[in-house]
Amino acid sequence: MATDRTIVPGNAAPPGEPGTATVLGSRPSRRKHFDEPSGVGRLARYALLCLVAFVVLFPIYTTVVAALKPGSEVLQNPLVPTTVTFDVLVEAWNEGRLGRYLFNSFVVAFIVTIAQVVTSVLAAYAFAILEFPGKRLIFLVFVATLLVPLEATLVVNLETVDGLGWLNTYQGLSVPFLATAFGIFLLRQVFLTLPRDLRDAAAIDGVGHLGFLRHVGLPLVRPTIGALALFSFLGTWNQYLWPTLVVNEADMNTVQSGLRLLRRSTLTEPNLVMAGTVIAAVPIFIALFVFQRQLVRGLTAGAVKG
Repeated sequence: MATDRTIVPGNAAPPGEPGTATVLGSRPSRRKHFDEPSGVGRLARYALLCLVAFVVLFPIYTTVVAALKPGSEVLQNPLVPTTVTFDVLVEAWNEGRLGRYLFNSFVVAFIVTIAQVVTSVLAAYAFAILEFPGKRLIFLVFVATLLVPLEATLVVNLETVDGLGWLNTYQGLSVPFLATAFGIFLLRQVFLTLPRDLRDAAAIDGVGHLGFLRHVGLPLVRPTIGALALFSFLGTWNQYLWPTLVVNEADMNTVQSGLRLLRRSTLTEPNLVMAGTVIAAVPIFIALFVFQRQLVRGLTAGAVKG
């Protein structure tokens, strides 16, 4: 059945020009006008961005330059290399045993990343979807652990690891970090954005929680899981204090504690330390370059609900 719409003619238009008409009951279109910055404001923004980029990139540039210079030229004209050589990188790789240390870091980072993703997904789903007594209180306790600094738990964790005989082992390096409150909070916020109707429809079809999580929940929060995995990997890779405490054998050092040993053995050759730093940072830059889009999408996925 067709519905009649009343059209009220507007002001008469001159001959040859289209007139205007207003449809009763229709809402006038609204356009949001955003004030664009003026020329001075835009210039100030670009200047601020250039300043921040300089502050961030300048130490990286000086480190790379020092890593490609002979030891006798490190302190001479540190900004512009006069002689470029890759022999320093090879020497740092061999003397610092960086191959072994990189392998240890990869193993520990892989274990921690997988464990944090699994535990965060399961706990976040429970806090967002399931209903059980004390859910809000337990979640607040989890979030409160973010306020506790790592140094406050070092002694207890070290005594526990020592009592279990896990010094100089992969489990000693990884087990204390198998769960993260940050990952639980991040994924919970994303799970809360999922429509409740999806879960109700799945329940009507006889799909349980694990099935719903596997076939519906995980595909929808995949960008956030990727961002969490990247954060976990980078955080574990850059750990320095904990590996220094639980490792006293050279073969079990991670790359960060290995650089500490390289610095002790080459105090007169700072370019070797810089070369080792560059080698240790290569996996980080590769991971950020490959997964930068997933990182941004994952962090903004749960920012707006509705």
